[in-house]
Amino acid sequence: MNLEEFKNKFQDLKNKGFIKSLRKGPTGIGLTFETLMGLKENNLALPDIDGIEIKAHRDNSKSMITLFTFNKKVWQVNPLEAIRKYGSYDDNGRLGMYYTMSLTPNSAGLFLTVDNKQISVQHISGEIIATWQLSNLAERFSQKIPALLFISAHTEERAGIEYFHFYRGQLMQDTTQDLLSELFRTGNLLVDLRLHDKKTSARNHGTGFRTFEDKLPLLFKKIEDI
Repeated sequence: MNLEEFKNKFQDLKNKGFIKSLRKGPTGIGLTFETLMGLKENNLALPDIDGIEIKAHRDNSKSMITLFTFNKKVWQVNPLEAIRKYGSYDDNGRLGMYYTMSLTPNSAGLFLTVDNKQISVQHISGEIIATWQLSNLAERFSQKIPALLFISAHTEERAGIEYFHFYRGQLMQDTTQDLLSELFRTGNLLVDLRLHDKKTSARNHGTGFRTFEDKLPLLFKKIEDI
């Protein structure tokens, strides 16, 4: 299916009103949408159209999603040293830095600083732990999601069963470092540190960049209703 065919089929779907979910739980919206549109589910995610990723979204969802990971040449302090200075122990006694970072210092004294060119994880002592150039993050995001078809649905529950009305589709493109800077400043884009002490080295699961589903449109400069 190409984009024009998708647009025509989506117009027909909008006119059908509320439709019963084909699966219980969080993934029900994706399965229901792709089935109604005649698409094939791909590893529990919607397939793309002409290289454009699709995301079906419940209007009332406050869920967070990971957009991408990025660690290349960002650490200003050796990761293992950082863990041992600023890490905390989990329930299994493992020392790590599993923190969701924002502009407000956390219990370890770590927080994000943001300007127009970069973001950093910094300690309240002034020590900078890691720094990402916003231009690199924008490039990474554009590689991962060059364009997005964002499908919004009203939801209703009837006798314990969820129903969807897929009422709006938006084609979104063009992410810039200025947009990313603004999202970090407003707390709508967060950084997940995910690493722990493996005695002789740090095990890094990849620093995740996350946002709320309903904030996805803020990541794009160009938005077109379909």
